[in-house]
Amino acid sequence: MQLTATFILLASLATSGFAKIAARSGDFAVTINGKTYNPDAGKSARPDKLSACTGLIQVRGAHVGYDIDCATLEVKDYTLTGAPDAQRMVTRPTIVFSSKTPVLSPAQLKGTTITDFDLRDDGFNIIFKTGAGKFKIQSKDGAQGGIFQMETEFANNVDFVHTLGPELFYFKNAVTGKINFSNGVSSDSTHKMLLGKDSPQVATKTYQDGRTTKWSVAPGGRLGGVLGEDSTELGAGASNCTSDCQAQNRINGSIPPTQDPVDPQPLPGAKRGVRDVIYRDD
Repeated sequence: MQLTATFILLASLATSGFAKIAARSGDFAVTINGKTYNPDAGKSARPDKLSACTGLIQVRGAHVGYDIDCATLEVKDYTLTGAPDAQRMVTRPTIVFSSKTPVLSPAQLKGTTITDFDLRDDGFNIIFKTGAGKFKIQSKDGAQGGIFQMETEFANNVDFVHTLGPELFYFKNAVTGKINFSNGVSSDSTHKMLLGKDSPQVATKTYQDGRTTKWSVAPGGRLGGVLGEDSTELGAGASNCTSDCQAQNRINGSIPPTQDPVDPQPLPGAKRGVRDVIYRDD
């Protein structure tokens, strides 16, 4: 995905997520099989016919953007745009995750089709069905909060690989003892500090270094992400809920966050201040 410092593609969607955004500031547009869907405010949009997709599904919002590879169901270049917002954590497009990859075999991916597509206001949900199971992606167009997750419904566990963008690194938060990610840039009058964490449910971490995490996600489990102050809460995290999960199964910003970390140091395998990506028009 190639991005400019100002995103002019906007669109609308709404889900039950809990992103922190200014009123009506989220606005997604989704391009699939060469056609762009961009509903009016308060409206929804979906393809006339749900079927297989080819190439990349392009998701572009006011605050976030990313692509979905139809061949692998991998999410690529999950990016914060830096659009003006009181909660923003960057002032220019910044890739948070280079990739979020479900490790699926050719047999698991065979016959992949889209079975549900919900685009409205500042939220986007899409469900893929394959010959072996289902895969769901939910996202919110917000500057902070719980704004993205992937859910799997296959017979066996699915491995996931998260790879951070070139400017970010994982570190151990000295206050909470948990693993967060950041670009290490302190907050100022123009932005909050970029902070986040992986948010697993019924999932086990199998690998961690400064730029990568690997997870084994059980059937019905999910692997999400939390951005901003909610990522530094002291809570125990989500429960092992796999179906019909309610609000009490999640944290959702109910516990006071800690202070921003000071001079976070990357875990082995990453460096601070690395920027080797060029943003340009599609």
